[in-house]
Parts: sequence; structure tokens; C-alpha cells
Amino acid sequence: MCQHQPPCPSAESADRESARLVAHHPEQGWSLLCNGVLFFEDTGELLPDGRVIAPHRPLGTDEVMTAA
Repeated sequence: MCQHQPPCPSAESADRESARLVAHHPEQGWSLLCNGVLFFEDTGELLPDGRVIAPHRPLGTDEVMTAA
């Protein structure tokens, strides 16, 4: 799919999220990447072959850690 040089990572690559944006719809909470991956605002993904990658954002980002 990708015509960029160097080519974007494939949908099977661990770094698939670093592919270039093809379409971005923040009002709907999703983006389409050059490698065919649908990337969702909650960090979930839908791969071109239909596999679902569960959201994987860090937990507890709304809490501030302080040293005691």
C-alpha cells in the first residue's frame, strides 16, 4: 500500500502506529494510517485483516505521582 520512501511499517510490524496518516477524523475518534490500520482515539486498532488490537494506553495518566 505505502508509496513513501522509506516505506512505512507494515500492519504486522510492532511499530505500525508510526505509519503516515491517510485520513484523520478526530470528531469521530479514528485515523487511517498508510499501512491500512485504523487507529482509534482510545489507542485500539483494527488491522487490515480484521484483527482487533485492544487499547493499550498507559493506565493512571490522570493521577499525579509525588515523592514522599
